[in-house]
Amino acid sequence: MSKPVVAIPADIREIEGNVWQATPNQYVRAAVKGAAVTVFLVPALEADNDFDGILDRVDGLLVSGSRTNVHPSLYGKEATAAEGPYDTARDATSLPLIKRALERGIPLLAICRGIQELNVVLGGTLANEIQEQPGMWDHRKPDTPVLDVAYGIRQTVTVKEGSCLAGVLGAGEVQVNSLHRQAISDLAPRLALEAVAEDGTIEAVSVIGAKAFAVGVQWHPEYWVGSDQPSNKLFAAFGAAVRDYAAAKQGASAPATEADVLAFGSAKSA
Repeated sequence: MSKPVVAIPADIREIEGNVWQATPNQYVRAAVKGAAVTVFLVPALEADNDFDGILDRVDGLLVSGSRTNVHPSLYGKEATAAEGPYDTARDATSLPLIKRALERGIPLLAICRGIQELNVVLGGTLANEIQEQPGMWDHRKPDTPVLDVAYGIRQTVTVKEGSCLAGVLGAGEVQVNSLHRQAISDLAPRLALEAVAEDGTIEAVSVIGAKAFAVGVQWHPEYWVGSDQPSNKLFAAFGAAVRDYAAAKQGASAPATEADVLAFGSAKSA
C-alpha cells in the first residue's frame, strides 16, 4: 500500500549564480521518518502554480522554516532591507496553499516561517527583529557552523491546558529549539493560542474550527524528530491526521464493487 503524500513549498535560493528551488533536508527527512509519508516539493513561483491541482494530489501540507521573512506588504507594513531577506515567490506559493488547504480540510503543520505565514493568511500581523523590543529575549539562531549546537534544545515554552497541542505533548512546560527574529504580533482572529515562551512570544497556534489537524509552531521539531520525544510526537500526530485524510479521500473515490452495484439495484427495485 502506497504512503500518503505531503506537499512542502520550496524556497528560492541562489547558489553559485544559479537559482534553485530548495527545501532544507531536515524537513524532508522529518516528514519521511517522523510522519511516515512521501514528500512532494512544490516549486516557489510568483505565478502559474495550480494550487487546487497540487492539493488534489496530496494528503497534507508541511510549511517549512526559511532564512527569509514574510514580506511586510502582506500584513500592511512597509518593507525595509534590514528586515529581509525576502522571498516573494515563496510568499506567492505558501500563502495560497495554506488558505486552500484550510478550506479543503487538508492537514497542516506549519513550522517557523510557516506559523508566520499561517497567521498572515488568516489576518494577523508580524513583528520583526523581536530581540530589539523591550523585555524580549534573543531568539535568533546562534552563530555557529555546528548545526547540533545551533538547533540545540534550550528554550522553555508553556503549552496551554486544554489546547490541541496539549493533547499531543501534554500541558505545561516543554523544552524546544526556537530560532527566529520574526514572530507573531497580532494573533489572527481564527487562531487559538497554544503555547508561549517565557518572554511572552507566541510559540504555537491552532486554527479554530479547522476541519483537520492545523497547527503551527515557531520552533524546529523537524531537526530532532529522531531523538526528541516532543518533536517525534508532533510529527506522529501530523502523520496520523494525514493518513486519516488519505483514507477518507480514498474511500470517497473508490470504484463501486459488485456488491455495491447489486445493493443499489435492490434499493431501486424495492
